[in-house]
Amino acid sequence: MPGPGSRPSADESASPPGTLARRSAWAETTAQLRAAATTEPGRLRIIGAVLAALVVAFGVVTALEIADRATAADDVVSRSQPLSADAASIYRSLADADTAAASGFLAGAQEPAATRNRYHQDIASASRLLVKAAANTDSSTESGHWIATLNEQLPRYTGLIERARANNRQGLPLGGAYLRYANQQMTTELLPAAQKLYDAETARLYDDHGDARLWPFLSLGIGVAALGGLVWVQRRNYLHTNRVFNHGLLAATAASAVILLWLGVGHAVARVELNDARAHGQESLKVLNDARISSLKARANENLTLVARGAVLTADGKSDKYETDYTSGMSRLHDSLVRAESLADDGEGRTPVATAVTAVSEWKTRHKSASDTDKAGDYDGALAKVIGSKGSTGQCFDQVDAALDRALAHEQAEFTQSAQDGRGALAGLPIGAAALAVLGALGAILGIGRRLSEYR
Repeated sequence: MPGPGSRPSADESASPPGTLARRSAWAETTAQLRAAATTEPGRLRIIGAVLAALVVAFGVVTALEIADRATAADDVVSRSQPLSADAASIYRSLADADTAAASGFLAGAQEPAATRNRYHQDIASASRLLVKAAANTDSSTESGHWIATLNEQLPRYTGLIERARANNRQGLPLGGAYLRYANQQMTTELLPAAQKLYDAETARLYDDHGDARLWPFLSLGIGVAALGGLVWVQRRNYLHTNRVFNHGLLAATAASAVILLWLGVGHAVARVELNDARAHGQESLKVLNDARISSLKARANENLTLVARGAVLTADGKSDKYETDYTSGMSRLHDSLVRAESLADDGEGRTPVATAVTAVSEWKTRHKSASDTDKAGDYDGALAKVIGSKGSTGQCFDQVDAALDRALAHEQAEFTQSAQDGRGALAGLPIGAAALAVLGALGAILGIGRRLSEYR
């Protein structure tokens, strides 16, 4: 035995203070568990603790995962899809404003009041939607950047339009140059920024949609394990006691089965509704928005063909730029309408698209007639065929725009209904799963306790 002045041994000095105590506590606990596992009451206590933990974990994980899916589904309905729709409306309002400005310019010094009001309404709508989008978007995000760009460029565009109008009222040819410059700013600055904003918000919509549809694999796995454990314990009790039912364990099994069934069926229904919202709502909305954008661009280029009168050529210098852009725009419009008609899943959705297809065909015919008249040297005759009150291409454009507006309203309603149904399928599941899990855990504890009471 070491004396008062002796040094600690190497083994003792190598171990930090408290290590031996911790090892002893751990060893003692392990020994106690091993000893408990050698007796039936000890095994029952361990089984009861594990079952209760499994059931509680099942409820907690289910509540967390489904709350996450429900939040994503709610974002689809109340945030990302409305923002995507607003971004499309911003683009449409800007493109329509540019079209109205060109139409008003072609009408001469006395611009029709209806055309001027349409322009101002489009600008006001775009400004209002930009304010709304900015209020619901972080300025540091990609969407925030494009919103800032639009807010910066829009006053410059409207200023150029007012200069074009002022010169046009005075009969000065400089007005046409201002209008073309304004259109250039619209097509190279404003509309690309609006397109980027729409793309960013649509991407966020798809992300939220994907998050809402993601299967809760962890919850399902723990649920199957908990239910399997409860069945195994009841079979074990039957083999040991020949008793068919244990009320506590039976209640725990019923609670776990309800959670698992609710989880599987509820999420499956939510996925079906969200898939329907995407396939028959969002995809159709995207195609219809593309069609409307193409029609607006085509109309603006058709008007600018008469404004420029051949002064603006394509890069190769061989063709009229605006006429070429009109032709390509009408081709994209036709392709989008064919796609929209194939996506429409009912008569109410197909009818307005079919109307738009018919109006586009007539628009092309009237445009060719106007172009031939202009090439023959009859500018006033060509102008009447483009912006006149009867038999003009403007009437066809209005028919296309009105038909697309009806189709968009129908598909928007279908999307909203399906998305809301998908969100509703998950309602109450997080709270219900947590409550049932608590009841299930209590049932498991009481059931095991009933067995333990037999050993007292």
